[in-house]
Amino acid sequence: MLKIGVKAPDFELKDQNGQIHRLEDYRGKKIVLYFYPKDNTAGCSKQACGFAELYPHFLEKDAVVIGVSKDSVDSHKRFAEKYNLPFTLISDPEFMAIKAYDVWQEKKTAGRISMGVVRTTYLIDEEGVIVKAFGKVKAADNPAQMLEEL
Repeated sequence: MLKIGVKAPDFELKDQNGQIHRLEDYRGKKIVLYFYPKDNTAGCSKQACGFAELYPHFLEKDAVVIGVSKDSVDSHKRFAEKYNLPFTLISDPEFMAIKAYDVWQEKKTAGRISMGVVRTTYLIDEEGVIVKAFGKVKAADNPAQMLEEL
């Protein structure tokens, strides 16, 4: 996980609509950047729906929510449409942001060890600096936790 106080790594990746997003595009806004393992899985859906439900409150605090996974643009589009997600989902199939933000790690599931995205959320300030970092977050609790942090 990246340390608090460091400049957040920039990225240039497509969202669920195929539009390019850069971290720099959000200068002047607070960013809740959350990394999750896979679209349409129980935990990831719960986390995304939590952010969607609270999204108006994030906007009131002049913050944007951006979800990142290795899923394709098409997968993100279906996921966003299925759950009516009002925020940006970034597709990172080449692991550019995933590795830059140090969330591609060894995981242990049912006694099996494999590499995967560890559910992690960063709060980035208006200048692009990481001000909070939470690793191995609980999917259902993360949205309310991040709103409270703002």
